Amino acid sequence: MFNLKTKIKELAKIAVVIAEEELADCLGQDKKAMAIEFVVSNLPIPFKRFFAKLLAAFIDEAIEFAVKQMKNFAEV
Repeated sequence: MFNLKTKIKELAKIAVVIAEEELADCLGQDKKAMAIEFVVSNLPIPFKRFFAKLLAAFIDEAIEFAVKQMKNFAEV
């Protein structure tokens, strides 16, 4: 069965890497906005914008978690 939260977490990891690569010289808020847009645009559901609003807090948390993971991985 499809798990939307798991998919959002996977998309967040990809989104953070892409935003970091493409917006390396930009502010964190710009990178986060790009990551959110990537996640929302790649949600495998109809009515993406509607569900994105409902899941905004979870998407935000998933992106923040992915950023922390990436930073921790870079420190190793």
